[in-house]
Amino acid sequence: MSAVDRVVAALREAGVDAELRRFDQPVPTAAAAAEVLGCDVGAIANSLVFEADGAPLLVLASGAHRVDTRKVAALVGAQRVRRAAPEFVLAATGQEVGGVAPTGHPASLRALVDVDLARYPLLWAGGGDHHTMVALTYTDLLRLTGGDEAAVARPSRRGGP
Repeated sequence: MSAVDRVVAALREAGVDAELRRFDQPVPTAAAAAEVLGCDVGAIANSLVFEADGAPLLVLASGAHRVDTRKVAALVGAQRVRRAAPEFVLAATGQEVGGVAPTGHPASLRALVDVDLARYPLLWAGGGDHHTMVALTYTDLLRLTGGDEAAVARPSRRGGP
């Protein structure tokens, strides 16, 4: 079973009716995905894996943001939170960096969901590989991941979100 097949199975099992789109070209970044989909980069829900004191932590962040690891560490009660190495991501999710989905992982991951994603009626997240995206709502994303809503973005130097 492919990573995308596992994502589709997890969506079905959770009762989430999500649109899956496959692209000829890879869409490994929020900017690339937004361009191909014709949506705001903020509506891309990046599935980012971090190491929180050695344990995997999934952070679903708006593509318009950078994650503030100090905020995240405080939110989850970790001494140290850092971006996970590609090998760690693959082991934790069964998916490669740039194609990580919010679901379809070998085991459930602790998750935080960026509250700024709530402003978009439709979100796009990775579908398990570099060529696949899945459309879902913020409510579905919370239910699917069991994640906690959190403000995870770094403060903008320009005064915005």
